[in-house]
Amino acid sequence: MDEQNTTTATRCWIEDSRVCLELDDQRVVSFPASKYPLLSNAPAEQLSKVEIQLNGRALRWEKLDEDILVADVLLGNFPKPKEPALA
Repeated sequence: MDEQNTTTATRCWIEDSRVCLELDDQRVVSFPASKYPLLSNAPAEQLSKVEIQLNGRALRWEKLDEDILVADVLLGNFPKPKEPALA
């Protein structure tokens, strides 16, 4: 199993509209909340209500109905922006 699939989050917090993760190997990584449509427009109060789940392998925002895998963050697998509809 590669490192991205075995690395887990031990702590998560929001700082200046960035989601910050402390990993079990002591690294700290972050990404802009704007990478995820459901997080990008969320009020700070809702954004800060993140839970670590699946033994540190996932992040969950219950009120926003958003789940993010830690492995996706480490690999840079963010949702693709939606293409504008053609008229």
